[in-house]
Amino acid sequence: MEIKNIQVMRGPNYWSNYRQKLIVMKLDLGKYEELPTNKIPKFYERIMKALPSLYEHRCSEGKAGGLCERMKEGTWLGHVIEHVALEFQVLAGMDCGYGRTRSAGEYGVYKVVFSYLSEEAGIYAGKAAVEFVKAVAEKNNFDVKNVIETLKEIWTDEMPGPSTQTILDEAVRRNIPVTRMDCHSLYMLGYGRNQQLFRATVMGTTNNLAVESAACKWFTKEVLGKAGISVPKGITVYTKPELEEAIEEIPFPWVIKPIDGNHGRGITANIRNKEVALKAAKQAWKISDKIIIEEFIEGFDYRFLVINYKLIAVAKRTPACVRGDGQLTIRQLIAKENENPDRGLGHEKVLTKIKIDYHTKALLKEAGLSLDDVLPLGMEIMLKKTANLSTGGTSTDVTDSVHPFNIFLAERIARLFQLDVCGIDIMAKDVSEPIRKGNGAVIEVNAGPGFRMHTHPSNGTARDVAKPVLDMLFPENSNGKIPIIAITGTNGKTTTTRLIAHMAQKAGKSVGYTTTEGIYINGHTIREGDCSGPQSARTILADPMVDFAVLECARGGILRSGLAFDECDVSIVTNVTEDHLGIDDIHTLEDYAQVKEVVARSTADKGYSILNADDDLVYEMRHAVSSTVVLFSMEQENERITEHCAKGGISVFVQDGYFVVQKGETVIRILAVTRTPVTLGGKAAFMVANVLPSIAAAIVSGFTIEDIRIALTSFIPSPELTPGRMNLFEFAHCQLMLDYAHNASGFDAIQKYMAQVDASSKICIIGATGDRREEDIRNLGKYAASIFNEIIIRHDKDGRGRTNEELTGLVMEGIHSVNANPRVEVISDEAAAIEFAVTNAPQEAFIFVCADHVKHSIELVRRLQEKLLYSMSKVS
Repeated sequence: MEIKNIQVMRGPNYWSNYRQKLIVMKLDLGKYEELPTNKIPKFYERIMKALPSLYEHRCSEGKAGGLCERMKEGTWLGHVIEHVALEFQVLAGMDCGYGRTRSAGEYGVYKVVFSYLSEEAGIYAGKAAVEFVKAVAEKNNFDVKNVIETLKEIWTDEMPGPSTQTILDEAVRRNIPVTRMDCHSLYMLGYGRNQQLFRATVMGTTNNLAVESAACKWFTKEVLGKAGISVPKGITVYTKPELEEAIEEIPFPWVIKPIDGNHGRGITANIRNKEVALKAAKQAWKISDKIIIEEFIEGFDYRFLVINYKLIAVAKRTPACVRGDGQLTIRQLIAKENENPDRGLGHEKVLTKIKIDYHTKALLKEAGLSLDDVLPLGMEIMLKKTANLSTGGTSTDVTDSVHPFNIFLAERIARLFQLDVCGIDIMAKDVSEPIRKGNGAVIEVNAGPGFRMHTHPSNGTARDVAKPVLDMLFPENSNGKIPIIAITGTNGKTTTTRLIAHMAQKAGKSVGYTTTEGIYINGHTIREGDCSGPQSARTILADPMVDFAVLECARGGILRSGLAFDECDVSIVTNVTEDHLGIDDIHTLEDYAQVKEVVARSTADKGYSILNADDDLVYEMRHAVSSTVVLFSMEQENERITEHCAKGGISVFVQDGYFVVQKGETVIRILAVTRTPVTLGGKAAFMVANVLPSIAAAIVSGFTIEDIRIALTSFIPSPELTPGRMNLFEFAHCQLMLDYAHNASGFDAIQKYMAQVDASSKICIIGATGDRREEDIRNLGKYAASIFNEIIIRHDKDGRGRTNEELTGLVMEGIHSVNANPRVEVISDEAAAIEFAVTNAPQEAFIFVCADHVKHSIELVRRLQEKLLYSMSKVS
């Protein structure tokens, strides 16, 4: 049993558009393909003993125990591994419930698919599930407990805190895109120019100077004091001698705290003697080299939460404590309280486990108690001097009882510090009375305050504090999105992407787009290379300059990790023809269409799916989408177009030599095909096919007809605007065209174009890709021989699993199937092949170069042009 590879889906994918976080594990069962669960002695009994919670798992029949029944009847181990991987994650606290197991098209090989919350945990769970099931089958021991503990550790490190999760949940509810930017809780809400960043509860809109100011407790006291707000008296201390001096001069009780701490770290309150003061100072100096000594204010600990300068919630905080039952020791009472399912480590749950530390022991000592004393029935003992939830405290909501003056006070303080999200700590006997000098004091002002005391109080009303945060970041119910147009298909994706981006720029948009040549923003190259995958798309969506995204979505990226976005506004599927079959377990044209359909299915309900009505497989995708369907066709009298428009639909097609848009009975002429440079005067039919969905995308995006016309007439086919797409180069004695054609439909388009070319000789330079099927490589030679009278075979630097000799042999087989005596040269090096073709071409010849690395090929041709021009100038 062997894992062949593992893929992590992060967006809409081949398996599901809705369930985006999936692990796809390709598993070779080996000898166990012949051994379903009912053929392995005692397999069911052993696995249920090791992992009894599997009984709750459902299968296709949808009832608990379904998996058990399947194992008794006999099911493949891949199916069991799927469920075990899910159960391991569930037992570690991750709610993962979706799984599928399907044949990969090879004997004994399966795709085991299951959901995850943490990528690292999901991968670990999958590997562990394989080892566990193998151990059960082979009667070996396996440490399930260790797996669960490891998964818990992974999840604890990676999971969002409760405050962060509150914001994320509200964003999802509002359909605002959420992207995690790093492993330290930095998130991006929305896309492009409309994005908002936040970490914990510090927003990207929060004034950085305000955060720094609030972090300095002494500066906070000065600002508040000068504003006439009640604060405790205090001094700052650097050294132990200064502390000794303060003990002689300042009466107890005290509070000692680090000058720039947070979450209650290093704070000791209600200090009443020198011994405790010295120990408290030592704890505070661990956090900061400068500490504050201030008077202890009698009263209760309140947290006021202000968002966008409006008071949202107030919580009364109670320090961690236990109540005696007359039987258990204090240590046992703490352990019992920590068993509360609402208590977890750090910020993982709504309450934090109570940790026995120096402060706990000191408080017990003051009360004449120890951890091993039995607390009398009903007696309550405080375990901490501060009421922070991070040290085990609890909260009670008191928002509705706050005096109007105190509301004014909190909102004023937030404005004094210019903190749009602000937590204010106040000590007072009663917040229903105005807080003035002698009646309470403001202790601290916090940037990035915790939310869980308000969202999950131990007593009182839970407050929806995420809503005002999102209202502030995204006013008027905006969702932070930017228009996204996603293009997929076998051919024409790159040109269509570039043309739409060109149209969007003419319409005044700040455009980011991705193609197989690179990433671009407003025409500037950001990165070169094949950038048609999800990572490149994320680069565009995360860029704050971009307000309009056009994304080429290739097969490979969709299969490797899914799409980069939850949904797009406009999707385009250009066509589906044979290409890349036999790769990544996609064996049929129908499988390939399913990959491309992922993009169409990702279209928003209020968006538009633009589909090729001339392609049966693409046309069928209209049944898979919930968006508005727009059709395009090369045929003026396409019955599908006629029927669609009769129902009020939108279509784009060519009519009487014009690109036209029809909605219902209304027909609008856009531009004559011959006036659209990219079509090469209408001769390049496949370029005409690329223009049609581009016009459709522009129309549904709200571009004006005039902007569309200007864009179409200014989009000149060239190595700059359409690299590798019908790039024509002039030499003194011949012409050379460079194109990215690499599959059956591409060569069909070349054949139609070359039929219109008048040349003394038609020469082709071709190279086969090694990871294609043998029949595809043969077809390359077959197509070339049917179009050109001279062929030069070159080789890629990477044979992708095949030797140059093997590739040449397969191409020659295809050539000989058309021409028994062909004129063929084999020149492996691309530069040498191009130079040979040009220098040996007869007068008025036409050379067609099928490029692999487009930019490299263009540079080769341009250097050759310069070389020949220089040679001619020397002769003259």
